[in-house]
Amino acid sequence: MRLSRRDLLRLAGSTALALPLATACEPNGGAFGGGRGGTGSGGNRVEVTFDQPLAIPPLAESTIQAGKRAFALVAKAGRTEFRPGRTTDTWGFNGSHLGPTLRARRGEQVVLNVRNELDETTSVHWHGMHLPASADGGPHQPVEPGQSWSPSWRIDQPATTLWYHPHPHGETGRHAYRGLAGMFIVDDEEEAALDLPREYGIDDIPVIVQDKLFDGDGRFVEGERSPSGTLGDTLLVNGTLGPYYEVSTERVRLRLLNASTARSYSFGFADDRRFALIGTDGGLLSAPYETNRIQLTPAERAEIVVSMKPGERIVLRSFPHDLGLLFGIGRVTGGEDTFDVLELRATSSLSASPALPARLVDVPRIAESEAGTTRAFALESDHTINGERMRMDRIDEVVTNGTTEIWEVVNEDGLPHSFHVHDVQFQVLSVDGAEPPPELAGWKDTVYAPPQVPIRLIMRFTDYADPNVPYMYHCHLLLHEDQGMMGQFVVVERGQRPGELQDHSRGH
Repeated sequence: MRLSRRDLLRLAGSTALALPLATACEPNGGAFGGGRGGTGSGGNRVEVTFDQPLAIPPLAESTIQAGKRAFALVAKAGRTEFRPGRTTDTWGFNGSHLGPTLRARRGEQVVLNVRNELDETTSVHWHGMHLPASADGGPHQPVEPGQSWSPSWRIDQPATTLWYHPHPHGETGRHAYRGLAGMFIVDDEEEAALDLPREYGIDDIPVIVQDKLFDGDGRFVEGERSPSGTLGDTLLVNGTLGPYYEVSTERVRLRLLNASTARSYSFGFADDRRFALIGTDGGLLSAPYETNRIQLTPAERAEIVVSMKPGERIVLRSFPHDLGLLFGIGRVTGGEDTFDVLELRATSSLSASPALPARLVDVPRIAESEAGTTRAFALESDHTINGERMRMDRIDEVVTNGTTEIWEVVNEDGLPHSFHVHDVQFQVLSVDGAEPPPELAGWKDTVYAPPQVPIRLIMRFTDYADPNVPYMYHCHLLLHEDQGMMGQFVVVERGQRPGELQDHSRGH
């Protein structure tokens, strides 16, 4: 593992910060509220007083305009009361913090009318969505203050849990940390035919998890706090501090989204009960996978179904987990921490839920023989990919439309990194030469890359070609992305040459 001098200095400072953090937390959250700290086995232990009902993001209203389902999102600043009588400056879509849940069906043409009422440029990226590069919402589609942007595309991918968040070059972490995020659910006929919990806000629940640091006045503490970025000692779930949810059915579906900017989680239940993993980033698995843990690094999603008995209470918890790091690095990047996340409270009488189907959907494997090109991506020290930092006016890779490729990714740094590819959902061929574990057997758009562990991904590029507008690939620990661990590729038609890119980053 190779660490730059800068990262070694960060690590030394972060270790010093980590020790007082473990004893600085008070019941319901340090100086402001959220947790109780204790050193435990070397990490922080954050227990929560569950005293606020879980907020359920509203389903976004939509209209039909010229045959298209139209949504409206307004990015704006506001103030949010996470604790009664204490307000925090936040950003949100259509409100002071987070945004509504967008929901559309496969085959629908959608238009997203985005308006920016912030005092600085932002963008909105539709994470995990297959769509034209001009609609992707990355750093090449900035929305200036007071301006609007209305991308449109046809939804053509399986039912899944996606999300949306800002993507301005060099500022993504700060914008997301302040609260610009929301869920985007895609439905289709295959999923609708299965006996699964699907009544939104009743037995189908969004669980958007973010960690925050609050100061003594209840303000978000921003800025780099570890080699991975800001690691908070307080969790918000759907923007709720100390959340509980009253379950009224025998089975409940949780759509888990790690919307944190740096922290990874290993979700399970405090009583160690098993649950069914039914879906990951890009859709349902071929069959439910029974487990007691699911690890999610920033931007990853998982759909799980848990069974409950009348009157019982269970706690969703994030447990210490092994990110494949050296001891000191694992500590200061949060891998040893324990968080109580959400309490589920079953009512005294539960409505019956059907048993989960033994089979879900067909997930055909992409054959390696389909791939005509193999590319290598080394995630290196000083936040570079293949030795290069992101440049808005440089095309790093050129892909031909209608082809299949293998991307070989390896983290050659000693820090935790992930790898996210825009536009496509990929399949994991192997991890360190072995078959992927069940939780990586479905469609993915983001994958954790442990140090010195090669990962092989296979993906198809279809439908959209544009020689002048790129898609991104990058680490989704947002400090790393903002500091340059990102590249861009264009998709061209066979024989077509790539164009020249403009720098839309406004000085970043």
